[in-house]
Amino acid sequence: MRLEVENLTYSYGEKEAADQVSLKVDRGEFVGIIGPNGSGKSTVLKNIYRALTPDSGTILLDGENLLSMPYKKSARKLAVVGQENEVPFDFTVEEIVAMGRSPYKKLFDIDTPHDRQMVHHALEHLGMDQMAKRSYLRLSGGEKQRVLIARAIAQECDFFVLDEPTNHLDIRYQMQIFDFIKRLQVTVLSAIHDLNLAALYCDRLYVMKNGRVVLEGTPEEVLTPEHISEVYGVASTVEVHPLTGKLAITFLPEELQKQKLEGQRGNLRWAEKKREGAA
Repeated sequence: MRLEVENLTYSYGEKEAADQVSLKVDRGEFVGIIGPNGSGKSTVLKNIYRALTPDSGTILLDGENLLSMPYKKSARKLAVVGQENEVPFDFTVEEIVAMGRSPYKKLFDIDTPHDRQMVHHALEHLGMDQMAKRSYLRLSGGEKQRVLIARAIAQECDFFVLDEPTNHLDIRYQMQIFDFIKRLQVTVLSAIHDLNLAALYCDRLYVMKNGRVVLEGTPEEVLTPEHISEVYGVASTVEVHPLTGKLAITFLPEELQKQKLEGQRGNLRWAEKKREGAA
């Protein structure tokens, strides 16, 4: 499954939230979109999973125009996991997961043996088969997200779009959710708020600011102190973690930023004096 987005533009009234955005995701990749709040990450994803319609641009899925594809067909190719979904009624876990089978059904079709098998498989895959009859509304935030991933698995899609699915969860559940998705070995495009999670799980990153893609590349190419300062306006240190082999980012509080800046200025003054003395 390959996704290609070319020159996607979308505006909320007078405000251009996505401006000529281009990106691609190859089969098997885990690609992240990062950037400050309001940079356009979720807007781009909503256009890709068709909650919004672009003002201009093209979106191709395996070479086929996604925007003109029948909705049921696109739902059989692309599954969406967003932030915790509110449901108006008290469905069971099993009923929520079974909603992932709707792209394969007509309006009044009943569940087939294959539908029931896929729901059971999805719940079992996430270790939730014993929770099938529990109320979705009574689950914790992390458990609800696992149910939504199970629903996506039940869709039998090879491509997952994740719209900041862990943003409101504690760190244990954030890592658990991404670990589950990584083990599925599907193609993933995800908006991610936490840069350390992006460094840990993503193969490539697109950085957005003010509705535009301003950087792209591997985490090592993108997540440098200089780039982080330019995009987020904060100082940081970036090191390779000895156990994970991935980048670990530490953000510096304002006082340490001032001390670091003063130290740099002091080094410059010392170097200038040394040059003057040598002269």
